[in-house]
Amino acid sequence: MSGALSGLLVADFSRVLAGPYCTMLLADLGAEVVKVERPGTGDDTRAWGPPYAAGEATYFLGVNRNKRSITLDLRADVEVARALAARADVLVENFRPGTMDRLGLGYEALRELNPGLVYCSITGFGSGAGAGLPGYDLIAQAVGGLMSVTGEPDGPGTKAGVALVDVITGLHAALGIMAALRHRDHTGQGGRVGDAARSSGAGQRVEVSLLSSLLSALTNHASAYAAAGVVPQAMGNRHPSIVPYEVFRAADRPIVIAAGNDRQFQALCAALDRPDLAQDPRHATNAERVAARDTLVADLNAALAGRTADEWFDRLTAAGVPCGPINDLAAAFALAQDLGLEPAVELDGVGQVANPIRLSATPPSYHRPPPALGQDDTWLREILDR
Repeated sequence: MSGALSGLLVADFSRVLAGPYCTMLLADLGAEVVKVERPGTGDDTRAWGPPYAAGEATYFLGVNRNKRSITLDLRADVEVARALAARADVLVENFRPGTMDRLGLGYEALRELNPGLVYCSITGFGSGAGAGLPGYDLIAQAVGGLMSVTGEPDGPGTKAGVALVDVITGLHAALGIMAALRHRDHTGQGGRVGDAARSSGAGQRVEVSLLSSLLSALTNHASAYAAAGVVPQAMGNRHPSIVPYEVFRAADRPIVIAAGNDRQFQALCAALDRPDLAQDPRHATNAERVAARDTLVADLNAALAGRTADEWFDRLTAAGVPCGPINDLAAAFALAQDLGLEPAVELDGVGQVANPIRLSATPPSYHRPPPALGQDDTWLREILDR
């Protein structure tokens, strides 16, 4: 079955996480992705272990399936890189701003070779005054405000448990690329994969940054500041605008309850055999529950102490109350499997996290395991010689 992006050639000059995550999503959907790596060492994440599987760092394995790998010294082999870019529909890079220009591989130079090229640059802090700042996820989490709203009140600030800003930026990059390709399709000259589309002159540059992506992803917190000048603070597992919407204590372990409206709150109180809490005028609306947060949470914890988290999960779910125990990843994968979500696949005997996108006619496919360094060098030369 052909993927939705079959026939598109992606020249992937990115490394580590944001760029490779973006290009893996494109590859899962059918694009031919050629990963360009440094000779000898390759992508930094090849060395980011333990843990390892099949001799490779699982960090690398997690974002590089369905790709080919070629090795190029971008100084000595720049003409090969330019020849690849001339044939590509999409180019993705996340070098420090200015690097690709100095190598003769910047957007302005390559659009002369390939007017239909969609050229995506991923930076930490843009290509202007922030061009010299290092584009690391942890730095972005710190200076971009995420750590200020994560963790306990009065704490030092806590990072998310995964490089979340890189992932969000990779998603934005993929969306920007698809929008640019859609625009190329609508020129009347593009719309066909191959030489006609690339010669259409309707390519463009796509730019995304870690900082801008994070500010967008901070949603309600960022809106509180932009619209009302409110600077949010860390609240642990509590929500600034909804109660009850946090972690509670069951008899054996924590459970999350997210009663986001009055109906759900009333159902919660009934399931806890505490209808009086719903009838209390201090809890009549969400705004009043936010004001009475401390006493209400104490009452809810007292009621929850009588049953285990799993018992409450069954009971509250049946009552229509959103809730769930705090799972580790093993339990999370097991839950997804039980729900029929098929969260993992195998490629050459190595587990991979499945692409979360479901398409009825052109679903993601898993046809090529993460590549060995430079395994497609010969293939590239053959392609360029045609």
